[in-house]
Amino acid sequence: MVKQSDRAPLLDWEEIPPPYPNQAAPPTAATTITCSPTTKSVTAVVASRNGSPGRPRTELSGHRWDRPEPLGTDRNVLFPGLSVRDQWEEKDQIVAVFVVTFDTRSGNMVEWCLPHDINLDGVEFKSIASGSHRIANDFIYFRKGCYFGLACFANLPVESELERGARMKSVGILSPSYTLLYRYMHFLENQVRHQLQCPGQYSPLEAFYEDKKAILPPTGNGLVTACPTWSVTTINRCMHPEMKITHPAGCMSQFIQFFGEQIMVLWKFALLRKRILIFSPPPVGVVCYRVYCCCCLANVSLPGIGVSVPELRPFFYINVADITALETELSFVACTTEKIFEEKKELYDVYIDNQNVKTHRSHLQPLLRLNAADKEKYRKLSEQRQMLLYSQEVDGDCTSNEEDLFILFFMELNNRIFQTLSDVAGSTDPTLTTEHVRAMGLDPQGDRSFLVDLLEVYGIDVTLVIDNLCCP
Repeated sequence: MVKQSDRAPLLDWEEIPPPYPNQAAPPTAATTITCSPTTKSVTAVVASRNGSPGRPRTELSGHRWDRPEPLGTDRNVLFPGLSVRDQWEEKDQIVAVFVVTFDTRSGNMVEWCLPHDINLDGVEFKSIASGSHRIANDFIYFRKGCYFGLACFANLPVESELERGARMKSVGILSPSYTLLYRYMHFLENQVRHQLQCPGQYSPLEAFYEDKKAILPPTGNGLVTACPTWSVTTINRCMHPEMKITHPAGCMSQFIQFFGEQIMVLWKFALLRKRILIFSPPPVGVVCYRVYCCCCLANVSLPGIGVSVPELRPFFYINVADITALETELSFVACTTEKIFEEKKELYDVYIDNQNVKTHRSHLQPLLRLNAADKEKYRKLSEQRQMLLYSQEVDGDCTSNEEDLFILFFMELNNRIFQTLSDVAGSTDPTLTTEHVRAMGLDPQGDRSFLVDLLEVYGIDVTLVIDNLCCP
């Protein structure tokens, strides 16, 4: 909890509580730093001494990567004199706080915001998703220009003809990074209820903003455009953002249970950096997590891989106001409640409606069919999950969790594929044979079109030879 100043009586906002009632205050943390050569990003993974997952915090400060210098000597250090962790804490700040309301005459509108001069055009439609009048509450992740937002929505029945029997509002925030927005979800949920019951009382929001407002660097916007670079501290640990979900299980395990074997189809599209759009009626909060999870499927920890490919950018919730922005995007994952997007086929490569994954691109059609290797990989994933659950129940093993297992499973799968391709490309005979394909865990025939696309997208110079069929 942040130290309270003389404004303490106004600070009746609260950060998200610990995930377990009896959880003690976190001990002093250690920090691991990894650098991404493609984006000049630095990811700090904070891990507690007991080995529990930490949070990667990725900040961008340019377009090219340079070898980092020791803290205190690097001219690009944003806040000299602060520790590594303090610098990431400093960047974990709020750019804006706002209240959006539904007006029966004007529609969605920004009712109040701080700072008063910030451009929030379009946020009124991102914070109250289309169709939200049918539900009682929701939470929404979204992008606004170079920032990410989180808004909590609530719908309160009222006896008012002017409001047509319902009062609907959202309270939200903007930040340079999405990975830590979850920390304020509990506060936003409380505040939207407060705004519904006592409209116009903004003192807690004003105090919150004064306490958390951003001090951005003089150059660069600190934007996190892609999923964080993962850092594996041990063979069984993979650190990742703690994105709180409203269900007992974590977001990654919910994601894979929802899609089942289809997860292997999504994995291929994510690795190929396709434009993926998920449709779902409200509530959209859990669907925003599916966006995040799709991005996680494409993680690769090998240095130098993916330098030339577009980043898989999480757009989270989008609406028709985002069409112009999406027209120039080469790779993204997003979700929407607006069915009209299905007709805008020029905006996406892959469309997901419930568990139905489809594509209108003829060359991607073969990737929709599960092959024997896909089913075998999913079987192994399910088997590992059952073993983990068994060890947790019988042995009381709490050192690992499903989130780590799933993320590490796909990262190791991706690493094996790209390591094999890299080895073959660097050999005297850069020919990819059936044996190589099987060693990567792929089907020589069923995954042929996937491999052809993969080699083209990542610019890997090998010759694919399978059953006397070859192509460059």
